[in-house]
Amino acid sequence: MPARSCRVTIKDFDGVEHTVQVTAETLYEAVARALKAMQGKEWIAGIPEGLNPVKVCVTDIPIEHTVTMKDFCRWLNSTGLSPKDQMNRYKIKEILGMVAQR
Repeated sequence: MPARSCRVTIKDFDGVEHTVQVTAETLYEAVARALKAMQGKEWIAGIPEGLNPVKVCVTDIPIEHTVTMKDFCRWLNSTGLSPKDQMNRYKIKEILGMVAQR
């Protein structure tokens, strides 16, 4: 799947929506890249997990997806069924700094 430009919007603990533009090949990669881009920014009051919605809008063609942080975390922490699925999870963990660099 080719990488696409995406606009990702996440609400922080104060209810403020933050949007970042990322390039990603999959929905969860877009979420991971957005979380990484927002990580440590003083104007973001932390990102709640659970049912907090994350809006992903593909900008080169008008498609928008919403996932919960709970679903994203559950997917990330589950084991992949296929080698491709396992590689997708590994890539996302690498983006988030959850994998030791080689």
